[in-house]
Amino acid sequence: MRKPAVTSVPIATLMAERWSPRAYDESAVVTPEQVRALLEAARWAPSFGNTQPARYLVGVRGTTAFDDILATLNSGNRAWAHRASLLLIGVMMTTNEKGPVPYAEYGLGLASENLVLQAVELGLIAHQMAGFSPDAVRAVFALPEDAVPKVAIAVGSPAEPDVLEEERRIEREKADRVRLPLAEFAFTGRWGEPALR
Repeated sequence: MRKPAVTSVPIATLMAERWSPRAYDESAVVTPEQVRALLEAARWAPSFGNTQPARYLVGVRGTTAFDDILATLNSGNRAWAHRASLLLIGVMMTTNEKGPVPYAEYGLGLASENLVLQAVELGLIAHQMAGFSPDAVRAVFALPEDAVPKVAIAVGSPAEPDVLEEERRIEREKADRVRLPLAEFAFTGRWGEPALR
């Protein structure tokens, strides 16, 4: 199911096609090459002073790591994410050999967006989630103190929305994508004065 962004001017296809579906094909697999491409895309994201604060815990469906990541998700996310082919946890490193890493969260965000856009390039779908237990991730994966889990990501192949079973979830999957208009998004002169209309 495609839901390309409705934009005032054309934008790059990868960005227009990126959205966050929950309907995954539980029979689909991600290949080792696809996993490598996702992580390479994330690895080459920009970061402040080339500090590279992003790290990922990787679980391919059928592995213990997948089950462990799935168990850290909240019940609402587990209800659909179990069908994904791949689950990841994005972790930010808050220190390095020079001390505190500036803008570590921003760096992880850039890396994760690269990963998600690479998924689109590969014909996959991805959904980023805040609904998981960082404490459970820390315990299960024995993270060091300066490694902070910030986001869970499901990756896989799309399925029809009815795999979600609940009418509310199916309707949310089919709903139009909505964003603020540019006039409420970008300002000039003073706050609230639209840069574009």
